[in-house]
Amino acid sequence: MSQLLIISNRLPVTVTLEQGVVNVVKSVGGVATGLSGPHDSGESLWFGWPGNISRLNAHQRKHLDKGLSDLRTVPVYLSQREINRYYDGFSNGVLWPLFHYQTDMIQHDAWRHWKTYMEVNQRFAAVVADKYQKGDLIWVHDYQLTLLPTMLRRLIPMARIGFFLHIPFPSSGVFRILPWRTQILKGILGADLIGFHTYSYMRHFIRALFTVLGVESEEEIISYQDRKVTLGVFPMGVDTAKFAKLANQKNVLERVAEIQQECRGQKLVVGVDRLDYIKGLPRRMLAMDRLLEREPSLRGKIRMIQVVVPSRTKVDSYKQYQQKLDELVGRINGVHATVNSVPIHYLYRSVSQTELVALYRSAQLMLVTPLRDGMNLVAKEFIASRTDEDGILILSEFAGAAAELREAILINPYDIDGVATTIKKALTLPSEERHARMRILRNRVLAYDCYHWANNFMKALQKASPVRTVAFPALSSSD
Repeated sequence: MSQLLIISNRLPVTVTLEQGVVNVVKSVGGVATGLSGPHDSGESLWFGWPGNISRLNAHQRKHLDKGLSDLRTVPVYLSQREINRYYDGFSNGVLWPLFHYQTDMIQHDAWRHWKTYMEVNQRFAAVVADKYQKGDLIWVHDYQLTLLPTMLRRLIPMARIGFFLHIPFPSSGVFRILPWRTQILKGILGADLIGFHTYSYMRHFIRALFTVLGVESEEEIISYQDRKVTLGVFPMGVDTAKFAKLANQKNVLERVAEIQQECRGQKLVVGVDRLDYIKGLPRRMLAMDRLLEREPSLRGKIRMIQVVVPSRTKVDSYKQYQQKLDELVGRINGVHATVNSVPIHYLYRSVSQTELVALYRSAQLMLVTPLRDGMNLVAKEFIASRTDEDGILILSEFAGAAAELREAILINPYDIDGVATTIKKALTLPSEERHARMRILRNRVLAYDCYHWANNFMKALQKASPVRTVAFPALSSSD
């Protein structure tokens, strides 16, 4: 029976070592949840890196392999050097900032890591090709594996291959900054179906194909190497039913009551973000600073809880970013604090799902203000959690979610004054308008959840034009 072969940089598992015993458990998250249907039913294999296992001995490695096999996952083992170069150096040091328009954050010695990026993609291709059986569907995920579709096409020419980009595809003017722009585009074009979160990302990709390769599109079909490649837009959702169920649980509602009591009548503004320079956190803090500077009467009447989840803690640029954010929050609190309260409650840590949903349910206002974001599932999690059909979402127009969530209040995160003004207005919206906006948002998020996203992509991949038997050249570093 044919299977779905899912390939991502990281396996959806967490490997722990406790008192010498290896434990392998499922991880939760957007892609893992969205693909849980076919994967849990035994109709798929998942390929990826299981994490750093250098501390495991031979006996523990054997137990790890069995645990991974039981979860129908196939490990692609990588050395620390490969992770440093392929993942940290090239994927997150070059592609991540470039695709998010943060060109000043691109590592200057990127050329040192390109060869390893190619080699790791080739390693993935070899492992997948070894497990492939005729009729299997292959679904490759994200920017760490842009070369993989063509590498797989070379090894298994008749395979049906899909590729989905979870981050923005930048404008062709920005994309052309990349010295390896040709190889990246040719790598992705090995797929039969290429998916994006929004139409704008797809249009940027089409324009890049024309400006870099001279390849034209006919609507959403690309003719390339005697093949037809289909492009599509598949906005990713969240597990809305799960969040709605959590939001009505007794322990969550009890925590909501505690938070409301702690606020003592203050208006509650909430932000939840991973530590990353694309999330626009300093500008968000400055918008709160500007609001309290212009409206001193709001001091003591508004409270912001900002959760920042640690990320890439060993990367120097992220350490510096965290320090800058810490200092900024401290300065703002020092200026605007009252005897009884500080305006920004800054939590640099992960929070439990119970605490997270309780914060979503408690907020009068949710701030989601990235400078650029592929989708941003936090916005959708907030909406899914508001079973009371209340609360206001302020959303950056540069988040992919903005294309769907038009009833949110859209802002330009670079406009600090504008964001401050919008926060003030949002906190005084009439109840009727709040409920009307949230009702529409919830209906949309409920209809287009993560399962809808996965099913739509797989259906489109099954319908994509069958490949022809053609010679498909390998990528080279000078191609």
